Amino acid sequence: MNASRSPEPALPDAPLRDDVRRLGALVGRMLAEQVAPAFLDEVEHVRVAAIARRQEGAPLAELTAPLAGLDVAHAEALARAFATYFNAVNIAERVHRIRRRRDYQREGGAPQPESLRDVLERLKAQGVGAPELLDWLLKLEVEPVFTAHPTEAVRASLLEKEQAIVRALVDGFDAGRTPQERGEDEERIHMALTAGWQTAEASPLRPSVQDEREHVSFYIADPIYRIVPALYEALADALQAVYGVAVPLPRLLSFATWVGGDMDGNPNVGADTIAATLASQRTQILDRYIGDVAALARLLSQTDSRVQVDPRLRQRLDEVRARYPQAASHIKPRHADMPYRSMLAVIGARLEATHEDGHPEAYAGAGELREDLELIAASLVDHRGLHAGAYAVKRLVWRVRSFGFHLARLDARQDSRVHDDALGALFNDAEWPQRGVDERVAALHAHLRGERGFVDSEDSVATSLRAVFAALRDARRRYGAEATGLYIISMARSAADVLAVLALARHGGLVEHAGSSPSPRRGEEVIARSVLSDKSWEANAKSHVPLDIAPLFETIDDLKNAPATLRALLADPLYRAHLAARGDRQWVMLGYSDSGKDGGTLASRWGLQRAQVELLEVAREHGITLAFFHGRGGSASRGGARIMPALLSSPRGSVAGRLRVTEQGEVIHRKYGIRALALRNLEQTVGAVLRASLRPRDEDAREVQWRERMHELSTRSRQAYRALVEREGFVDYFRTATPIDVIERMALGSRPSRRRSMRGVEDLRAIPWVFAWTQCRSIITGWYGLGSALEWGAAEYGEQALAEMARDWPFFANALDDVEMLLAKCDLDIAEAFSQLAGDLHEPFFALIRAEFERSRRWLLKLKAASELLQGDTRLAASIRLRNPYIDPMSLLQVDLLGRWRAGDRQDDALLRALVSCVNGVAQGLQNTG
Repeated sequence: MNASRSPEPALPDAPLRDDVRRLGALVGRMLAEQVAPAFLDEVEHVRVAAIARRQEGAPLAELTAPLAGLDVAHAEALARAFATYFNAVNIAERVHRIRRRRDYQREGGAPQPESLRDVLERLKAQGVGAPELLDWLLKLEVEPVFTAHPTEAVRASLLEKEQAIVRALVDGFDAGRTPQERGEDEERIHMALTAGWQTAEASPLRPSVQDEREHVSFYIADPIYRIVPALYEALADALQAVYGVAVPLPRLLSFATWVGGDMDGNPNVGADTIAATLASQRTQILDRYIGDVAALARLLSQTDSRVQVDPRLRQRLDEVRARYPQAASHIKPRHADMPYRSMLAVIGARLEATHEDGHPEAYAGAGELREDLELIAASLVDHRGLHAGAYAVKRLVWRVRSFGFHLARLDARQDSRVHDDALGALFNDAEWPQRGVDERVAALHAHLRGERGFVDSEDSVATSLRAVFAALRDARRRYGAEATGLYIISMARSAADVLAVLALARHGGLVEHAGSSPSPRRGEEVIARSVLSDKSWEANAKSHVPLDIAPLFETIDDLKNAPATLRALLADPLYRAHLAARGDRQWVMLGYSDSGKDGGTLASRWGLQRAQVELLEVAREHGITLAFFHGRGGSASRGGARIMPALLSSPRGSVAGRLRVTEQGEVIHRKYGIRALALRNLEQTVGAVLRASLRPRDEDAREVQWRERMHELSTRSRQAYRALVEREGFVDYFRTATPIDVIERMALGSRPSRRRSMRGVEDLRAIPWVFAWTQCRSIITGWYGLGSALEWGAAEYGEQALAEMARDWPFFANALDDVEMLLAKCDLDIAEAFSQLAGDLHEPFFALIRAEFERSRRWLLKLKAASELLQGDTRLAASIRLRNPYIDPMSLLQVDLLGRWRAGDRQDDALLRALVSCVNGVAQGLQNTG
């Protein structure tokens, strides 16, 4: 832990190395104070032994021995010590990203790779002119969706301490800081580390939906809220620098959330959480605006005797004084000659009134607020106030455009089988879930045409769903159309599953009449005329369900059948009437997690790639726009990936100016926890969407053959993967060779880790599935089956043919890059220690895992013409090497504690707490865990 005692593994950047050593020394100082100097010596002894194992090939037993049989409290402290170090390393690496960004900006040479200026320069070099670019900017829609799937649930108080450390390190960038100031920086870091050590990482209670909402809101309403205007300013600067144009920018960015609306498998989510979430988010964003308006009022002190003011602003001020006397009373008499401050006093008071439903002086919507702010900004610009506050007002305008009065759109999600249960009750048909698709479609048609009604039912599922759709209806009326997002159907497998939502939504009163839709979103149109000629539909043709319904295709077979499902849906006249009311845009959600769990990584990736191509073809046939919603997780096993290569390797035409993607687990913290990195991430995302949309990769005649080969490779990979997970005894092996039983007891989220009884892998949710295999260091979820497929492919097509695909086909190259990163994080010797906990199941299963690992590693290196993993990414390789000496002891400590806990029939809560500390520490060290 103390950098002076033994050298850290070499890092490619000296300032990063210095920060790691500095933080390591401060962690050591804190541990010596909070526990004991002897404890720090013990930590250092274990660390040196771990480094010796890695660098000198020392036996694993030499590292295992000092960790076996420790007192439980001591073992927990040891795990927490290593976890604290990991957190310090993670902070140092994030701060170094800020440092590198500043270095690029300071040097003024080539732009930082993947920055907006870099993207525009590349597009210009590819022949994109200003008119084409500006036309695409009008189409751009980027919407990160924050979900309640935390594999790293950190208390807000600890996040604040981390931010304090970041600020102290960033302050240290200033070479002119005095020794006293630098000493104060050290003490700020030491205080944050010490207070963090004295704080439990998470509450022992499972988080409620409210807790999850507060966790997600921490990121949206703080770092993201603050940096959104900077994104638009960076884009405006890049446009000016590269193309010499300065134009008003359209809104490119919005945000959404599942927290409070994701009912799938979570009995704690329903109508009440939908209402509570939307109310909470409205309160939060209004409070943010009120604070910003107050700050602007303090800034804009211009007086009539010194500056002129736009007549339109004076007229508006006279109007609001007369129309909103209560708000106008907040103008202080001594500020009467300050027009901007007077107007902002009224704005602030009206925002306060907007907290109260039905208040006569409240803002009717965010658009009205924006108009008032834009009047102030325009007046400042026209009267020499560009540098006297106009930029600050414009920043608030961008926030209002981005967050409205809702902060983030709330999606809803439910399993299709729950809908079927409700319909069975409402149709008084106990056999409804078992009926064929055609029979269910016919019955739903009859209902939607008014020919077959629902019975009165007090069934709990039907009643709950009716309340959900009523809550969505009320939300649109109270907060506007932008407050609610998609309705996602899990396990959607037929047109009947989508029609079911239409029927249930009407049952819940989620219906609007032609011309009555509140505040339609861009691209949303009310129905002009029915596409049906059936007169019996006339009553419903005058109304529509104002809801974008997105089927979620999430298993390999679902992805394979998705085009046929969409074709049947678009051929349905009743659904086409609904889609016409939604602007003829159909959303489809693609599930990366369950497809990976179902078929392994290669079959999942290829299934997703082919599904997008074929779904786009169906959409073109029917003359509609298809929009994809990507359900990616944090780990590469669940679709996690760097955004630029992921989008550039996606099917041509699949991006088309839109990106809607889930952000979950530790990814949220890593991407958005620090303002500068949140800005960098959003810049990279917008830039990737622009590049993938304007200049998708060129056609390559070889791709026809490559796709045929990939179909066979994915089939072979899936066969190998399924042979493992379907092998007799595998579920028992999984439950004993991984810490899944610990993970299931961790207070990570408000929803259960299993869908139903644990009959097989399919009943376990993808997040704990990936999390468990990552914890035991084998991470089979990200690579198993690849080696068998590549070995077969080399025999069938030739090694050079596969190497050509790996070199020249972005889809295949990107897939191999992600697998390579996961293989580099594996440790099969430690995985074997976990596997031995499975008793007699160890040898038959682990022999298969080790053989497939070696096969995958060998063939990946061959195809990349490399001698070691991550040979082409020295920074990532160094980062992994830095972490391993700290992850390894915690993993081995976890093996020992896990065996003892199970031997006591899992009753020892102290052992469980120590195990949870190990799990949290390993998760911090490996990152991308779930």
